[in-house]
Amino acid sequence: MTVLVNLIVTLGMLYVVPAGLRLIDPAGLRRTARLWPLAAAPGALCLWLPRGAPATVLAALYAAATLTLAARAPARLLRARAAGEPLGPPEVAVLTALAAPSVAGTALVAERAGYRLFGFDLDILALTVPHFHFAGFTAALVAGLVCRGVAGRAARGLSRWAAYSVPAGTVLVLLGYFVDDWAELVGAVVLTGGMWAVALLTWRDVRPGARDRATGTLLATSAAVLVATMLLALWWALGEATGLVHPTLTWMAATHGLGNSLGFALCSVLAWRRLAADRMETPS
Repeated sequence: MTVLVNLIVTLGMLYVVPAGLRLIDPAGLRRTARLWPLAAAPGALCLWLPRGAPATVLAALYAAATLTLAARAPARLLRARAAGEPLGPPEVAVLTALAAPSVAGTALVAERAGYRLFGFDLDILALTVPHFHFAGFTAALVAGLVCRGVAGRAARGLSRWAAYSVPAGTVLVLLGYFVDDWAELVGAVVLTGGMWAVALLTWRDVRPGARDRATGTLLATSAAVLVATMLLALWWALGEATGLVHPTLTWMAATHGLGNSLGFALCSVLAWRRLAADRMETPS
């Protein structure tokens, strides 16, 4: 499981996050996105070292970068309020995306140091790192992009709900770590509902607008994968809360984790970058 999780996290650190930052704000976050792989390199490297001081120092360097990114969320919020702009659902999703990697970075430092932060097992801390790169950063980002990109009263209503529920579900899952398995199940239900709404909107409203087959295929893949991977997440959370038979963490990493990272996150980011490029090329 360790090698697979490390590969997933490396993908999130080095590509998904900087590519996502370009989608959030191509101008304002351009420099951050360009430099991010350099800031993320110590974090990626520390994954492949044994726990100890060198790995912890490298993890701390990456955590510092994630905290700097998280600091942009309140700054962005203050600028919006100063300009009199309302805090709509797409912006809530974006603010969540900016803050999420800092949770992953903090967990990474503790795990690499062999420290049971808040009493959590080291395996749970290790899995928190990919969770808040993908379920935290990418899921919130895509929910916000979908909310910005759909039209029509029904689609707009569902997209607004998704842009609120994905961040809310992510936060509830995090809070569930500190409360109990039932609280985590509630978070999983909210997050799954939001992600299934994103999948439906992507398939029904965003995909038909793709100008080429490759973009449409990427969008279709991301939508289809979400249905299966979030069903697995529900199964696991329900099993943890009730004691019913459910997948092991290793099996979840190989199915839910791999599917979300490659089938959803990577395909979504690639598709939305192509959509953004198409819009820039389309004459006004």
